[in-house]
Amino acid sequence: MTKRIRSLIVLATAVSMAGAMSFAQSSGEATYKAKCQMCHGPTGTPSPGMAKMMGIKAVSDPAMKALTVAQVEATVQNGKGKMKPIAGLSDAQVKAVAEYFKTLK
Repeated sequence: MTKRIRSLIVLATAVSMAGAMSFAQSSGEATYKAKCQMCHGPTGTPSPGMAKMMGIKAVSDPAMKALTVAQVEATVQNGKGKMKPIAGLSDAQVKAVAEYFKTLK
């Protein structure tokens, strides 16, 4: 009986840690989808009309690839060009979305 309880505790711990890690990894993606995707596109490539109207470059553009996570964070917080600062995000959300943005190809 003790061995079974110990096994269940280990299993429950593993599942809860996996869930927490999954949530942490997807929080940037969720924030991106909620706050950024409408202009930057679901994969980081804006629609041609949005790109022209707002001057948005695709993540595949060399200038975008050269940006650091810190530079993306600053853009989210302060805005740049026609992009306004994104309000209502915590520092952790800004960091997570910047890190997610850098994973887009």
